[in-house]
Amino acid sequence: MRVSTVASRIGVILVTGGLFVALTGGVAFAAGGSPNGAASQRPVFYEGKQVTVNMFEVPSSETLLDHNRSTNTIYATNDLDDEQDFLSVIDAIQGEGMNPLWQQVLIVFNDGSTPHQFTSEDEVLAAAAGADPEITLVPTDEVYRCSIVRTK
Repeated sequence: MRVSTVASRIGVILVTGGLFVALTGGVAFAAGGSPNGAASQRPVFYEGKQVTVNMFEVPSSETLLDHNRSTNTIYATNDLDDEQDFLSVIDAIQGEGMNPLWQQVLIVFNDGSTPHQFTSEDEVLAAAAGADPEITLVPTDEVYRCSIVRTK
């Protein structure tokens, strides 16, 4: 009789422990994959310096663009939901007219141009200017909510 009571208590402890690990592990997993947490952080360039931003895409961005003319710009070589060929470039940081809403503008390298990293908006705009521009800038209807979380 005594052995079965001990075995029952051990079984209850193991089941309780297993449930605890499953539940807390699930919470940790969900937090790690949250689009609002550290999983959405990425390095970008601002005026030649690398900074880290936290970003996620805002739903219904097209309507938001129609009614908000004060968005900032984030230049990217690929859609921001995809892996990037190069780090993105932003046009503002806190204290310098930054709005937390950023319109994605794609950088497309023109034929005959060698793709490379830009580190400032001035470089991006210069590469898009002139009679024979190196790049073409393609505004999208995607808006991201971004905040600067670290500067180097």
